[in-house]
Amino acid sequence: MTPQAVSKTVRQLEQHLGVRLFHRTTRRSSLTEEGSRLLESVRESMDGLRTAMDRVKDAAHENEGLIRISAGGAVGRRVLIPLLAAFSKIYPGVTFDLVLEDRATDVVADRIDLGFKAGNAPTAQVVSRRLFAVQLLVCAAPAYLKDHPTPTRIDDLSGHRCIGYRQPGTGHPMPWEFQVHSETISKAMPYAVCCSDPEAEMQAVLAGMGIGQIDSINATPFLVSGELVPLLVRYTSARMGLYLYYAQRADMPGRVRRFIDFTVERLQSSQTFSVPVPELHAMAKRQRTGN
Repeated sequence: MTPQAVSKTVRQLEQHLGVRLFHRTTRRSSLTEEGSRLLESVRESMDGLRTAMDRVKDAAHENEGLIRISAGGAVGRRVLIPLLAAFSKIYPGVTFDLVLEDRATDVVADRIDLGFKAGNAPTAQVVSRRLFAVQLLVCAAPAYLKDHPTPTRIDDLSGHRCIGYRQPGTGHPMPWEFQVHSETISKAMPYAVCCSDPEAEMQAVLAGMGIGQIDSINATPFLVSGELVPLLVRYTSARMGLYLYYAQRADMPGRVRRFIDFTVERLQSSQTFSVPVPELHAMAKRQRTGN
């Protein structure tokens, strides 16, 4: 601010208060009694404001403080918790508030630093980054397949008990998605059981209640252990992904920037939460042959 601008601001303040704050000559100025009283009254507040502003500026570089993260329950349990554990070993001063809900969140209204979304890319006005592909895997427990014929075509599913998921936003059952050649198709299923919680959906499939289409974040460990068997592998869709999103990167606290960079380094193109198609075929073959 120029000296002229300062003088103008002081004169405006004097006019507002109705008192003179400075004695002025052409060469110098000094505080009046009223000016001295005003200075003493606001000095402590100004010092507090200056300290507060310095602390806020330090946030751009600090390695401690709170990060508030939004994610679905399965992503929180299977992806985020191991990620946070590894990050906390490097930055123990950072704390986390996890908002784990299977619904869309508003990063501004919900005061979210960053979020994770499995499925389609976020449509809100946010910066998003795809971390890895998410497969939609048709699968069943060995106990169910012991008593029911193994489906070999999509149309065969109409003769089976199917377990579905109800979207929290619309309340409508989710159709199943298949990749047929180069085309992605959706098919409404006649569900024997429909759940509003993806964990309950998966537990119903594990219990042998029917066939489900489970995302690879949830299904992978149970496919590897043999508790679930992949079906209709050649129609597996991997169009969806896990996305990291946030409002903007400019003026972001240092701890949040470092967590984003850490997340991208650990999860970009990760194969931990999916199963390669040849391996899916091998799993399905072992179930058919009993080996």
